Amino acid sequence: MNTALEADAVAAATVVVRRTIAASPTELFDAWLDPQALAIWMRPTGIRRTTAKTDARVGGRYEILMEGDQTTHPHHGVYQLIDRPRRLVFTWVSNATEGRETRVTVDFRPHGESTEVVVTHERLPDAASASHTEGWTSALARLADRGPGARSP
Repeated sequence: MNTALEADAVAAATVVVRRTIAASPTELFDAWLDPQALAIWMRPTGIRRTTAKTDARVGGRYEILMEGDQTTHPHHGVYQLIDRPRRLVFTWVSNATEGRETRVTVDFRPHGESTEVVVTHERLPDAASASHTEGWTSALARLADRGPGARSP
């Protein structure tokens, strides 16, 4: 095996974040592909404004720009699987991934009248795993508070 590939395999981390949200799988799935919805809930702690562009089809690209007080965090990738309303898979590239292509899988599991959303982010540089755990955790909390089925605006 190539030594560079071995080093990448050893240095890669996987983050899994789950949250049960009071909304249907379809509503939550759609909130991941709608740029207006993404701009509302894809704001992890410390982000004051988010803008998003999506081309919601397999092979389509997305761009998410998260603006903090001092810095801007661009993210982009390509949709690899769109299995509405069960699973969404896309690549994820950002400064925090050191410009490396990582992969995000989002599963939407019906749970009574709610949905368990499971985000699995793979191929992360080890140094990025803690920040992505925090980021996905706070983004899902915001989705639960301001997304489909939310009682407050």
